[in-house]
Amino acid sequence: MHWYEKLNQYFPVEEMKSRAHMETLLKERSNIYHKDEGPNHVLMYVELDNFVFIDYLFVSKNARGQGLGHKLLEKLKRKGKPIILEVEPVNYEDSDSEKRLHFYKREKFEHAVSIGYERKSLATNEVNRMEILYWAPNEESEEMIFESMKKTYDMIHTYKDHHFYGESYEPVEEVLTFNEESENRNILNEL
Repeated sequence: MHWYEKLNQYFPVEEMKSRAHMETLLKERSNIYHKDEGPNHVLMYVELDNFVFIDYLFVSKNARGQGLGHKLLEKLKRKGKPIILEVEPVNYEDSDSEKRLHFYKREKFEHAVSIGYERKSLATNEVNRMEILYWAPNEESEEMIFESMKKTYDMIHTYKDHHFYGESYEPVEEVLTFNEESENRNILNEL
């Protein structure tokens, strides 16, 4: 099965980039947008000078629980940069969402409670709320994570979006917010 099909079967439509979008990123942004693929995994990530952003991490069902996800994250952690990713809030009717959060908690990721992230899906036209998790090897601040997310949104998520989807995503300042006084619940503490 093609790597895009693996991702497309696993991730909800509102979180997926189009195949053309991702292939264009791999081609035109090959200096920063990378694919690590094996028989049981697909890892799509962005690497910039001061952080790594995981766009998609897929481990096949038959390989889960065997340490493959841990090995992939360890490879990224060896770069010594903060690692950032987006996850959907826990849905207790979807056991995968809770397992995913347990996995990242075991991997020492933190929840960026001061960062709000809501984006209208161009596929479904519905507002999609996501949470930001990060691993900070040098105790990087949530403000640094926020600035990195804004850069990722502009450089990757909205790259040629009008070309691929016939319309553009909202501007970054409407999608990502930062509030140090936020009363958001820490989703990792609730596990």
